[in-house]
Amino acid sequence: MAKKGKEIKLDDLEEELTETEEIEEESEEDIKEIDEFSLEGIEEEDIGEIFEEEIEEKEEAPKEEIIDERMYTIPLAKARRGPRNKRAKKSIRFLRQFMERHFKPESLVISQEVNEAIWKRGAQKPPRKLKVRATKNIDGLVVVYLA
Repeated sequence: MAKKGKEIKLDDLEEELTETEEIEEESEEDIKEIDEFSLEGIEEEDIGEIFEEEIEEKEEAPKEEIIDERMYTIPLAKARRGPRNKRAKKSIRFLRQFMERHFKPESLVISQEVNEAIWKRGAQKPPRKLKVRATKNIDGLVVVYLA
């Protein structure tokens, strides 16, 4: 059994269309009445006061002190042993093991660039070697960047 659709009369449709056209005309008139905004009458000091909060946030960014920075060429050829579909995942694991063995970090962060370089050709064909730059800061955080 099919449901009966609600019958719509032509008169009702015409009324709705005229109402929407009137609303659109009113909104266009409102837009025309708005004056253009210019910065000619405002001095630079006033602008600085308005945007003072945003400027302070940018200046407060602390710089981390890097204790150690090293360049490595990491061999990832062993990741080719085993299933083809898991090679890139294995390469990431070998990269982590390599960095933990050589840097002894409290925490390790692999940058997005390095991850994309490994996964660039898909899960089945990761690179056999990868040149990276690793930095260690005071807190023991090691970040791995692409060299």
